[in-house]
Amino acid sequence: MEKSTADSSNQPLEKSDAETGCLSIIVLGASGDLAKKKTFPALFNLYRQRFIQSNEFHIFGYARTEMSDDDLRSRIRRPIPALGFSIFLCYICLQSGLLQMKYTSGSYDTEEGFRLLDKQISEHEEAKSSADGSCRRLFYLALPPSVYPVVCKMIKLCCMNKCGWTRIVVEKPFGKDLESAEKLSSQIGELFGEHQIYRIDHYLGKEMVQNLLVLRFANRLFVPLWNRDNIDNVQIVFREDFGIEGRGGYFDEYGIIRDIIQNHLLQVLCLVAMEKPVSLDSEHIRDEKVKVYFFFNAELESISVEPIKDEEVVLGQYHGYRDDSKVPDHSNTPTFASIILRIHNERWEGVPFILKAGKALSSKKADIRVQFKDVPGDIFNCEKQGRNEFVMRLQPSEAMYMKLAVKQPGLEMSTVQSELDLSYKQRYHGVTIPDAYERLLLDTIHGDQQHFVRRDELKAAWDIFTPLLHRIDKGELKPISYQQGSRGPAEADELLLRAGYVRTHGYRWIPPAL
Repeated sequence: MEKSTADSSNQPLEKSDAETGCLSIIVLGASGDLAKKKTFPALFNLYRQRFIQSNEFHIFGYARTEMSDDDLRSRIRRPIPALGFSIFLCYICLQSGLLQMKYTSGSYDTEEGFRLLDKQISEHEEAKSSADGSCRRLFYLALPPSVYPVVCKMIKLCCMNKCGWTRIVVEKPFGKDLESAEKLSSQIGELFGEHQIYRIDHYLGKEMVQNLLVLRFANRLFVPLWNRDNIDNVQIVFREDFGIEGRGGYFDEYGIIRDIIQNHLLQVLCLVAMEKPVSLDSEHIRDEKVKVYFFFNAELESISVEPIKDEEVVLGQYHGYRDDSKVPDHSNTPTFASIILRIHNERWEGVPFILKAGKALSSKKADIRVQFKDVPGDIFNCEKQGRNEFVMRLQPSEAMYMKLAVKQPGLEMSTVQSELDLSYKQRYHGVTIPDAYERLLLDTIHGDQQHFVRRDELKAAWDIFTPLLHRIDKGELKPISYQQGSRGPAEADELLLRAGYVRTHGYRWIPPAL
């Protein structure tokens, strides 16, 4: 049985408060784009900040591409300066840290390459004179999900740790619908226990998403307000100002719902809607997230998220999407979707949750927008200016602010909408917000699974969206064309108004200047 700790605080990894001993981080798919842009830079930064120590960890890369250890170092050295550190500092850290790297080329479906990989890891562990039980192996699968089963089989057969823990990190997408996701989960689950599997969703590692639990359950201000008696509607929005940009083959297979809404935005919804866990233990937190989907009583278990209605869905496809050479001329894949989910429980009955995501829109941002109900007996006639809203800007310019009605300065008793603002760049000078991958990789080393998707949660998420996705795949629901650089289809704004959202006219939040 693995040891697991719920301590994921942002402190350097010390031998006294974490599992110790030789740490081998094996990146499968090391020659790919994900490893180059996300995995290796995150590992580099954890080392640079001393969260992992140079005398105890070693990086192993594995892929089909033939290249040397130096070739891999050269390949990953280039993107790292883009993280905002000086080139000199990057060079020094690379020479002293990431030179602890070994690359192996081999097939993903045969034993030969994995036997060689295991030999190299074992030699490193023996050189470190690791005592029994003190070796750690972390396998990061920066690979397409289609090869997860065979790669996991090879790891189980050839590369399991003989004197410590073995953990597997897998990237989304976890299937394309309920059936494929369950098949994938079963195939991996036959080889590894749930405590060994880390299904990574990088949105759960974002600073503002992680702040949700603190805001909701550590502040007396929000505890009595966070329910259907006070909240009228909730929006969770993801917008990009660019299109598919060469990813047409991948994107057309999955679409905006599978790519963004079914995982990223639904994960955020769980944190907004969940009940208070009994502790910060990872399983207690994940239990409460699952309960957002399911209604439990002594006799039955049923889905508490109501089936999605056609009239509460707006799909869009930006003009020019089919010009990509890898996108079929008659593609029905949505690049925009606005979907209303309704949760049938005591806290949220009647409150619409609007999940909205799109590409090639007028701006790039992601935020959570909680709109409160009107003030009863409004003697100041503030309704025309808009309602109170609590907004969390997830990216860019991380911030949280509360939109309030205040007296406009002057002799007249007139009101204006303003905000109480906590903008991170202004409030926390010199503080670097960690990349989501850094946080999540550190969690895997600590054995903390609270920011990773559990199998029953994954199944419930696919339960909600699979019927809608199958209808889209069959062409029964058609996306509406919209212009690049717009807000998306006008029908999405109409859906928002039907859901009860009241737009604030003449108000625009501007991030404060330093």
